[in-house]
Amino acid sequence: MRRSASVVLDGLGDPGALRWHENALWFSDFAHGTVHRWSGSGSAETVVEVPGGAGGLGWLPDGRMLVASMDGGRVYRLEADGRLVEHADLRRLVGGPVSDVLVDATGRTYVGNYGFDYIEFARRQPNSMLYAPPGPPRASLAYLAPDGSLLDVSDPLVFPKGYLISADGSTMVIAETIAMRLTAFDIRADGTLANPRLWASLISPSLWRLLNDSGLAGRITRRVSTLLDRPAIAKRSASPIAPDDLAWDSDGRTIWVANTLRGECVRVAEGGRILDRIATSQATSSCLVAGRDGRTLFIATAPVDAPDLARELGGGRIEMFGL
Repeated sequence: MRRSASVVLDGLGDPGALRWHENALWFSDFAHGTVHRWSGSGSAETVVEVPGGAGGLGWLPDGRMLVASMDGGRVYRLEADGRLVEHADLRRLVGGPVSDVLVDATGRTYVGNYGFDYIEFARRQPNSMLYAPPGPPRASLAYLAPDGSLLDVSDPLVFPKGYLISADGSTMVIAETIAMRLTAFDIRADGTLANPRLWASLISPSLWRLLNDSGLAGRITRRVSTLLDRPAIAKRSASPIAPDDLAWDSDGRTIWVANTLRGECVRVAEGGRILDRIATSQATSSCLVAGRDGRTLFIATAPVDAPDLARELGGGRIEMFGL
């Protein structure tokens, strides 16, 4: 029997960027452009509204919060007195909405972006057409110093969304959503990333080759994929998996993946073996293993991934499963 998460918060827009900070769950609502804090009971508190819409979250070592402005091309910093100030202006570097934010123990910050306007693309064309050669635009992560100045940028990635740093600080794992894979990097002493390698492929190699084929086989595969891109079909499928946000399991070795293709989170071992699946009530965008016991899987879900429609529907949820 497939295990399922329970809904603990409802009536949101499009929640995501789940974080655990100071014994509370924090998250952004992409549809409303706001950051929220939930203590575990009652409703969530609205912390701040972000110009350009709230994206990824993180905290500097001194406790000040950083939040991405998805459509504003910036990272903002929430001061102790409640003022929201510009931390970094990334507009000349990004090709689409600014997405996730990861702050390491020293205050260095990693910030990604889509590389193109995915929502507008999805309005005009089926998702499968993203794989028509030359494929989707790529995007680099920006490396920021603790003061917000730009240190460097990474090599281009395919729609980087979720990022994790290993417990020993030596490795970063990044979800390349559209490539349906997790990629690992060594973290150099200066914080830059090196030695990219496949951590887990979440699509069969043969299907990946066909999706990206420039000839007749590719055109047929993309057309069939479009025909099969229906919620009722996706709900009953086990593969492929498009990783959105990521979370280390409590074992520190395996990774929980929010599968943006259907309502589930999956636990993946290095190499790609699927160890667990937790069903959700609707499509997932973010996951986090945290809580006061460190063994609760929090999951952000929404009925649609278009922020304007999600705002109208008000069906976003936080779901929870005890591990």
